[in-house]
Amino acid sequence: MTSIALRNLRGVSAVLLASAMLVWSVPASSLPLEVKELTEELAARKKAARAGKLPLPGTPQLGNIEERFAKRGLSKDAAVLIRIFKAEAELEVWVSRGPGSNYTRFATYPICYFSGTLGPKLKEGDRQSPEGFYTVTVPQAHPGGPRWPKSINIGYPNPFDQVHDRTGSDILIHGGCASIGCFAMTNAVANEVRDLAVRALEAGQSYVHIHVFPFRMTKANLTRYDNPKWHDFWRNLKEGYDIFERSHQPPRVSVCGTSYHFEEAGSLDGANPGPITVCPETVAQVRDIEDINSRVVEAPTKTPEPLTTASLPEQTIKAKHSLLQVAPTAGPVSSRTASIVTCSLPLPSCRKFTALREKLAEAKGLATSIGALRGYRAPDESKKQRRRQASLSN
Repeated sequence: MTSIALRNLRGVSAVLLASAMLVWSVPASSLPLEVKELTEELAARKKAARAGKLPLPGTPQLGNIEERFAKRGLSKDAAVLIRIFKAEAELEVWVSRGPGSNYTRFATYPICYFSGTLGPKLKEGDRQSPEGFYTVTVPQAHPGGPRWPKSINIGYPNPFDQVHDRTGSDILIHGGCASIGCFAMTNAVANEVRDLAVRALEAGQSYVHIHVFPFRMTKANLTRYDNPKWHDFWRNLKEGYDIFERSHQPPRVSVCGTSYHFEEAGSLDGANPGPITVCPETVAQVRDIEDINSRVVEAPTKTPEPLTTASLPEQTIKAKHSLLQVAPTAGPVSSRTASIVTCSLPLPSCRKFTALREKLAEAKGLATSIGALRGYRAPDESKKQRRRQASLSN
């Protein structure tokens, strides 16, 4: 490395280090007041739960669902909808008064704890809870598992999350008061919410809708919590929020391009407009993203061992920090080893893939960035061999 390049590298490192120190030195008191208060409130609820001070303040009287339904004039096989508000740390259960009828709010439960802050979940392991529109079927209301057998899997990532290349799994509404991406409700509340969903599903409701918002989507709250990063996303969520506030019926939800689209439910929908639909454009985009993600993987932080036929997997392996170009599965060991390289920014193909990963989450230019890179493929050894054989025969 030349002395000039070394000095440049040191300069960049110094800037990055200074930036990192600045970020970590931001005091908690500089956080937006509302978000800081939310963090403190969740911490207080977790402390109360650990001390056995349950139910939490604001929890409705639990149990006796049949009696509570009867007092409200609700049918035992009524459809159910769930709404979650992160800033208010509340979960609402709404119940339909009958086919084609409006929903009425049955109960509001305090959320004991959720991790992260306002804003959607972006990737597996980011300890962030999602935001958006989800649907639950019978299998999702019986996810099983040793820790939370009675819980609801909300269905993240949905088609909207997928087209934005958001990853994650097993996002639940569960008991307890700890979370790394789920919504922890305490055991008693989580059991009741799940029982309400299961009752509706067993009575014939095909999909229980779950709407997850950063806050109650009023104009005042959009101003109070304004975040340029999520400005457009939150206003897109508000479109669906406003339809329900106006009609008290869940809207029909679809994903096209990189946005949610909403329509008021018609009389034929009854009280349940069905699953999230996806337009052909978005189906193609999701397929392209999956195709590229299958060819771009993160490489280990440590130098890998020399590759052999036995050590080369048929599918790529995820790890951390850098990228790995995918090798072909055929050909001699020497050629396969040579075609696998750690992604380095001086490599044009690496720069393209790195740019793609950054652009996948952007609404504008998504199809263009994918289309520009779809032509890239790892070297095809079979084609090379055919060319060699053709040249020898000539």
